[in-house]
Amino acid sequence: MRSYQVRLNCGITMPVIGLGTYSFENDTEITKQAVHAALKMGYRHFDTAKIYGSEPAVGSALTEAIHNQVVDRDDVFLTSKLWSSDHSDPVAALKRTLRNLGMEYLDMYLVHWPVKFKPWVCYPVPNEEDFEELDLESTWAGMEKCLELGLCRCIGVSNFSSKKIQWLSEIASVIPAVNQVEMHPMWRQSKLRDVCAEYRIHVSAYSPLGGPGNSWGSTAVVDNPIIQSIAYKHSATPAQVALKWGLSKGSSAIVKSFNQTRMKENIGAFDVMVDDQDILEIDNLEEMKIMRGEFLCNDTTSPYRTLEDLWDDEI
Repeated sequence: MRSYQVRLNCGITMPVIGLGTYSFENDTEITKQAVHAALKMGYRHFDTAKIYGSEPAVGSALTEAIHNQVVDRDDVFLTSKLWSSDHSDPVAALKRTLRNLGMEYLDMYLVHWPVKFKPWVCYPVPNEEDFEELDLESTWAGMEKCLELGLCRCIGVSNFSSKKIQWLSEIASVIPAVNQVEMHPMWRQSKLRDVCAEYRIHVSAYSPLGGPGNSWGSTAVVDNPIIQSIAYKHSATPAQVALKWGLSKGSSAIVKSFNQTRMKENIGAFDVMVDDQDILEIDNLEEMKIMRGEFLCNDTTSPYRTLEDLWDDEI
């Protein structure tokens, strides 16, 4: 497979299609098999996170592949994320992640959400009493320390609005390399992409197909009649059209499927042709955010009372 990469502001390159490794079942063997299959298909970017529970399986599969000379460590791009209960000590959190993965370094370490939980909160949906006061400046200083210590090659953020990107970029010694956010043909992030471009921050799309198969996801993107008609016109699939749209905007995509047919289909998006008229039609679709983050908002303990606060009115 041809290798498609983007050069990040930290100077390294990142493959523009990555395999996401969150799955509700979080079955170790299934995850390992998916990673091995993905490597054979040409995937070189793997995305995990502490809260996914998939770090040990991803690390084990990659270690086996490296040991068997299927791939070199230098050819694999590995991303994980700082969970919200670890903001007080990103260095210790990353060291735990590296132990889970059995790796010496990460290629990319992201702040998962701009929210801080109490240290024992290792579940995705917090209770009201689980929140702590957020100090992003000290969190980011800890992320910069991870970089300085050589525990990762790049640092970035996830789920940051335009306003939060601007604020962080003004106080940071190291500008984030990536902002990983929900982005697909029905949630196009045009303002955020413009703001990130000003700071040379690469936008990476999670749920680039709208998250079908996830408990919170939707098939609205792949079921959209416009997407389907464009797919029919080009003898492609709706998923490939959705992915190609994102790639055409200069973004990368983290696709989460362990189904081998769909994994091949997703990586085949590179070869799909779409024209300017197709892009225009997609750019005029009605917008709909799917991962809204209501679970991070409350009237008492969260820094965000409403969804508008969380996303700084970009919703």
